[in-house]
Amino acid sequence: MKFETLAIHKGNLITDKNRPVVQPITLSTTFEHGNEGGMLYTRAGNPNRIALEEVIAALEKGEDAAAFSSGNAAGTAVYQALEPGSHIIAPDDMYHGLHNSMVQLFTGIHEVSFVDMSDLEAVKSAIRPNTRLFWVETPSNPLLKITDIRAISVLAKNQGAILACDNTFATPVFQNPLLLGADVVMHSSTKYFGGHSDILGGALVTKEKNDFWTKIRTVQRVGGAVPSPTDCYWLARSIRTLAYRMKGHAEHALILAEFLLNHPKVEQVFYPGLKSHKNHEIAASQMSGFGGIVSFMVKGGAEEADRVVSRLHFFMNATSLGGVESLIERRAAVEGPDTLTPPNLLRVSVGLEHTDDLLEDLNQALG
Repeated sequence: MKFETLAIHKGNLITDKNRPVVQPITLSTTFEHGNEGGMLYTRAGNPNRIALEEVIAALEKGEDAAAFSSGNAAGTAVYQALEPGSHIIAPDDMYHGLHNSMVQLFTGIHEVSFVDMSDLEAVKSAIRPNTRLFWVETPSNPLLKITDIRAISVLAKNQGAILACDNTFATPVFQNPLLLGADVVMHSSTKYFGGHSDILGGALVTKEKNDFWTKIRTVQRVGGAVPSPTDCYWLARSIRTLAYRMKGHAEHALILAEFLLNHPKVEQVFYPGLKSHKNHEIAASQMSGFGGIVSFMVKGGAEEADRVVSRLHFFMNATSLGGVESLIERRAAVEGPDTLTPPNLLRVSVGLEHTDDLLEDLNQALG
């Protein structure tokens, strides 16, 4: 089955004898012993979660998937599955929630080196004898740096380490890290999988069911940070339109990026679909589309960037991304005093509104 067909049919597990077209929500927290599905308790397994995990695994070309209650819970499960004392190489530009998880929850348990993952020599220099995880986020948040997944996978294999890739920005519509050499793929399903800014969730997908994956499944089952049946239902429902929504997001993002690139009030634009992007060729070699996130720096500093945001009508000043509506925020203000994000950088989650309206709005706000 092609992507669009998988997205519609793989996550629709029909077990009801009445054969409804859409899988119902199974709210029961416990199941009768000896049932055909082998289910015991909803923390360990639920029909809606099984359906969601099956469709995510299929779309990412993986052997299995594990759904979590948030993207942070999914990412943290990878760190929990590592042996204590492991060294992690992670991006210097990455989602601050997972960055905080590494430095706040695992200090004294693991060691972390934050490096520019788009610089292969910098990554090589960071490798230690106890390096056990290469964490990649490409495109990165919020500077949209591109990491060469194939090249990092070679380093990981030579080290006997795991390569995990946060694929939230690209989604499996545009990028399949497992086919490029990654061992595990992570998603904040809150974002494009959900697509409507109303569901919290996360997911991990594995290339193969090995010992490390067994540990992740143990973290999921014993830790219990699993999504509710209702959340799984709505995520599976939203995934059915993922391919078409992502095509719209990417098309609109490129239009906005090209507009901003030529605007006199804009200092710099970050979007891997632009040929001017530092790693455009690498992005084009591993992505079939460039996603719906555009970041740009406003001339005049943080105060001017805030003024631009305050004048917008169709871009809501809000955190998160991936919904049908356009969002914008001055990212450094959200990430806190330790951020490396430029203070005048605005990150835009480009929505599915008509681009004429979005361009007119940006133009009047920039002034």
